[in-house]
Amino acid sequence: MQITIIYATTEGQTRRIARRIQQRIAAAGHAVELLPAEAALESEPALGGAAAAILAGSVHAGRYQPDLVTLAAREAAALDAIPNLFVSVSLAAAGDDPEDREGLADCVDRFRTETGWAPARVEHVAGAFRFTEYNWFTTWAMRYIQSQKDPTTRRGKDAEYTDWAALDALVDDWLSGL
Repeated sequence: MQITIIYATTEGQTRRIARRIQQRIAAAGHAVELLPAEAALESEPALGGAAAAILAGSVHAGRYQPDLVTLAAREAAALDAIPNLFVSVSLAAAGDDPEDREGLADCVDRFRTETGWAPARVEHVAGAFRFTEYNWFTTWAMRYIQSQKDPTTRRGKDAEYTDWAALDALVDDWLSGL
């Protein structure tokens, strides 16, 4: 089966997650294409002949990357016609704070409204603090968030929260339903 993965990333964690998904799908014997959203926007149609698709993007200030939003809106009908999965990457997914979970649901609802695409399945995956990738302003803001959400980490040091085994299990489960 041909599966296309399209992702948008800001500091690179979503790209790492998308590559892991790609490797897992390939190991299961499927043909898989991995494209950044900006490159997929240059293709008409972005999904080509895919029999299934995964879109992945990260939440920043309550929104997903503009290229991913534009692509999902343009390809909504094609996405709805095949099995699909939306992987939402965020730091909020690392915890079990009910307010954070509600905020993530709001982000996905806004994405659905903006794009007209209703993903068949949405999964939230924990991201990372990537201080080595941030500009000064983002570093300042993320240090505050880090101090509130995970005071056990070293201030201003990169910290990864992605549960790779859980991600593998998620991909295996999604593939089993195709």
